[in-house]
Amino acid sequence: MPKWISFEMQEEFFDLVCGGAPITHAADWSGVSHDTATRWWRERGVMGLELAIGARGGLPGTAPLRRPGEERAGRQRRPLTGEDRAVIAALHHRKVSMREIGRCVGRDVSVISREVARNSGPDGSYHGPVAHRAAHERRRRPKGFKLHDSALGASIESWMDDGWSPGLIAAMLREQHPRTKMARVSHETIYRALYVQARGSLRKDLAAQLLTKRRARKPRGSVDGRGKSLYREAFTISQRPAEVADRAVPGHWEGDLILGTGNGSAVGTLVERTTRFVILLHLPERHDAASVAEAMIREMTRLPEHLRRSLTWDRGSELANYRDIEAALDMPVYFCDPHSPWQRGSNENTNRLLRFWLEKGTDLSIHTADDLARIAATLNKRPRPTLDLQTPAQALAELLANPAAA
Repeated sequence: MPKWISFEMQEEFFDLVCGGAPITHAADWSGVSHDTATRWWRERGVMGLELAIGARGGLPGTAPLRRPGEERAGRQRRPLTGEDRAVIAALHHRKVSMREIGRCVGRDVSVISREVARNSGPDGSYHGPVAHRAAHERRRRPKGFKLHDSALGASIESWMDDGWSPGLIAAMLREQHPRTKMARVSHETIYRALYVQARGSLRKDLAAQLLTKRRARKPRGSVDGRGKSLYREAFTISQRPAEVADRAVPGHWEGDLILGTGNGSAVGTLVERTTRFVILLHLPERHDAASVAEAMIREMTRLPEHLRRSLTWDRGSELANYRDIEAALDMPVYFCDPHSPWQRGSNENTNRLLRFWLEKGTDLSIHTADDLARIAATLNKRPRPTLDLQTPAQALAELLANPAAA
């Protein structure tokens, strides 16, 4: 094994790995040690991710290669291709300026500068295949949750048992692993794992060890508007498990408000996706965030845990207290994309049916809690073609009688 490693050997190793070869084989073929090869791959931030490279090489799900600088029809901005990055690597190795590289691939100098800074190794070298691999993983959705790594989670739990704060833990991880992104997390990631158990694998009792002793995370930024700051830390619908979409597992709910005349009154609606069972929230005086959260927690606490797996809502400000809901029900809340009501299709269809009793342009505050209970019971006893003419009440009763089926 040579005592020095040339740029060509490093380039050959990355070409082999990104082309589909196992790391150990690529190390042997390029003439470097296994430890060195593993360190190279880890330092580029992709070591902890599954190598979903096809048997014939290349990255699955990426667009066909184009000539450097070639634009897509009808689109001004495009991601860098594998060929773009190959040109960048070759010119960067020859010490060509960023501006000149940008001219060669038809991109602004800021794009090239950011690309090289983001995907260079500790020694400053830039390799096209590994940069393309890293970019592909960053675009992958939904993102994998880092605290599913048992070793990382165990380290965090140990430090918290000693009284460390999430901020201190995040700072220490940055200090210990400055070049390895998969070995460190932010303090926000730790907080979310503590307060939303479906998000991570940290022990539930750790939240009680925080100095604040809060049951839920105190929101930061604006909480009374409809801007991005309101839900910037919330789960999005793209992060929902696949089991929600195919309705195979019960316990996933969709929700919204039905508004009365002048938006002065409202009724909350919850629909279980598998059974189409409906729960109505009585909001007699106000339908602000605190009132909606209180009513939802009151009603959904009556359900068994296996029927409280998730909730999907739109981005209305009435659910600004979603953290309280997540903490009280031990259930994640997912938010739809802006202006996308079809992403809550079951709930939208149910709201249309409910308008038979809760008519548009009327004062909904006249309906008592008993009235809403009777309306929900009536709708839950209606046969549904989607359930082979079974009623939602019957479908839910079967799940309650046989928890194992859920």
